[in-house]
Amino acid sequence: MPLKSRITGTGSYVPEKVLDNFELEKKVDTSDEWITERTGIKERRIAGPGQNNSDLCLEASKRALQAAGLKPRELDLIIVATMSGDMPMPSTAAVLQHKLGAKNAAAFDINAACSGFLYGLSVADKFIKSGASQKLLLVGAEVNSRFLDWKDRATCVLFGDGAGAVVLEPVKGNRGILSTHLHTDGSLWDFICLPGGGSQHPPSSKTVKDGMHFIKMKGNETFKVAVRTLERLAVDTLKANKVDPSELAMLIPHQANLRIITATASRLNIPMDKVAVNVDKYGNTSSASIPITLDEVVRAGRIKKGDYILLEAFGSGLTWASALIRW
Repeated sequence: MPLKSRITGTGSYVPEKVLDNFELEKKVDTSDEWITERTGIKERRIAGPGQNNSDLCLEASKRALQAAGLKPRELDLIIVATMSGDMPMPSTAAVLQHKLGAKNAAAFDINAACSGFLYGLSVADKFIKSGASQKLLLVGAEVNSRFLDWKDRATCVLFGDGAGAVVLEPVKGNRGILSTHLHTDGSLWDFICLPGGGSQHPPSSKTVKDGMHFIKMKGNETFKVAVRTLERLAVDTLKANKVDPSELAMLIPHQANLRIITATASRLNIPMDKVAVNVDKYGNTSSASIPITLDEVVRAGRIKKGDYILLEAFGSGLTWASALIRW
């Protein structure tokens, strides 16, 4: 029987500082009612001074390793999905490897923005199935707050900071990751972007003055594409595995916007009691949102052995991705 990769431990961490909508009313021209109605977000977490992406990764990773019953030195590979790493180089995964004491693990980052964790899960799945990795740590982590224009109510109300991690190991049988599905449409790259800081627009006084180091977003256009795309993605993923939507125990979507989540669930005829939602507490934590949510539902006992779990995300690129898991 061919190998599958199975999640054997989950962990998550969010900073202590809570920024609620009423505090945002003092920063920008917005209101709790406006934010809640359009996004479903009530509050988000903000990393403290000196608290870096790798620090969030470290706490989530410790919890995932503990849940899996592993020591850091047993890991052979670490993948970090992020668009807000500690620095352009080296990778945040390398910094995490050092902080964690995982001396036997190779480490690298990937960037697919909000779809990053699922892109990373697909890569991790291939490493496990090929036999190239036996004990793999995958982390999704973001410190989005460092890239927000607090005068732009279209973006600053949406994002928060956090990290989620999973440990993957090989297993035989019918449990584990059944399939992953990755998609990109680069023609829509400017729907969500952070234009400054790369080789096209390297840091300068002009890029700072022009606000090019802040996240830019075309909200309405992104919303329309996301709802349409996520419905089709979910249907295709379930069909590929001959699983009916009614057989799903849990849908764990990227936590970007409650309206996108409810619209997708409605189109698939999935009741909301089978949909994991925490966007109200954390806002959009980009690549961290799915692993944070997964960890919460696992620790709450909402998933049991043999359950079908569908993960799906949509983000900058534009990218979208899914994974079907039999727990």
